[in-house]
Amino acid sequence: MITTAHNTMDFTATALSSAVLALIIASGTATGASAGEAEAKTILKAMSDYLAAQKAISFNYDTNLEVVTKDHQKLLLASSGTMEVGRPDKIRATRAGGFANVEMTFDGKTLTLLGKDANLYAQFEVPGTIDHLIDELRYTYNRPVPGADLLLPDVYGELMHDVVDVKDLGSGVIGGIECDHLAFRAKEVDWQIWIAQGEQPYPCRYVITDPKADQGPQYSIQISDWKTGADVVADNFSFKNSTDAKKVDDPKKLVNIDELPDHFAVGGTK
Repeated sequence: MITTAHNTMDFTATALSSAVLALIIASGTATGASAGEAEAKTILKAMSDYLAAQKAISFNYDTNLEVVTKDHQKLLLASSGTMEVGRPDKIRATRAGGFANVEMTFDGKTLTLLGKDANLYAQFEVPGTIDHLIDELRYTYNRPVPGADLLLPDVYGELMHDVVDVKDLGSGVIGGIECDHLAFRAKEVDWQIWIAQGEQPYPCRYVITDPKADQGPQYSIQISDWKTGADVVADNFSFKNSTDAKKVDDPKKLVNIDELPDHFAVGGTK
């Protein structure tokens, strides 16, 4: 059996909640704990408001997905990609790993999934906003977008769903950027987030832990080269078939386009 850190890793509100793996924190007074919780919520809300105000966003990202085998061996799958967002209804994302090379484009009407290695693509009519697309990908097509909840209009509301414990862990440095380090615990998962200090409080690293699964596997996404507004290159976000890729009607023919490879059988023996 292989256990993923969050099953298919779709960053649902339920899956975006909770704190620190194997972390021991000296307890303070009740007043101090309350102040730390209030400050953490204020920092997270400031990030949420900042993200919601951005009409154009681009960044690079690196992800790590932990899986645990039936023999209790923990394995780490790494991938990298790019994300471009034009609110309210444009998005382009790429992801490259050891087994997949994928591009997703959405122009407000048509979603295109391109498997670059096989040079195959599939298209779906999904008219609407980015948040509608995220829900469709998550629940209809089982193709979650990396860090999807960080792209929704109300990030604070999504992340704080079912949260039962909040900690402000001070500061940390991610990719040379000084960040506020916050930890949260919800009913189902734990999560941590590092938020850049200063005028652009964007998420630098986001880690989800499944404390109920064997060995507490994690999923993490680290963000770099953050750009907004005029610094983002304008694009019409339409699919450009520059490699003469073949269109397929059945998306199942697009093999190995998820972060978990097809040959990793969840609940199986591979």
